[in-house]
Amino acid sequence: LGWQWRQTRVVGMEISDLRAQVPKDLDPEEEIPQAVKELKAQIARLDSDRKELIKGKFKDRHYTISSMLLGGGIFITFYGAFNTWFRADKLFPGPHLFAGCAIVVLWALAAACVPWMEKGNEAARNAHIALNVLILGLFAWQLPTGWE
Repeated sequence: LGWQWRQTRVVGMEISDLRAQVPKDLDPEEEIPQAVKELKAQIARLDSDRKELIKGKFKDRHYTISSMLLGGGIFITFYGAFNTWFRADKLFPGPHLFAGCAIVVLWALAAACVPWMEKGNEAARNAHIALNVLILGLFAWQLPTGWE
């Protein structure tokens, strides 16, 4: 979903760049040059693609799924810690606990990148992706430790 949302924005930038290449001082009486016709056809294709991407509401879907994952994940993390504490009167420090804590911190950092990403900051986008890949790796590593 994040990839499709990015494509929507990138196609919009491509359209703007192509529109800047179309000469503004064309004489309506003269025939339109072939290069300009090709530019206009390419703009029309990209505009059509962008409209299809916008219909998918990828930004809203990405935001909704991410918010549910963030909220649910933090809830489950704290629920698991409190459940263990109340059952055993202690937490068991180990890979499962530390990985879970690290995942929650990384979720917060990835979510904190969003305002900068919305302003077009490419470094924030790369950090957001890298953090989420790291989270996925930690989660994959953490999962079997919960069954021990």
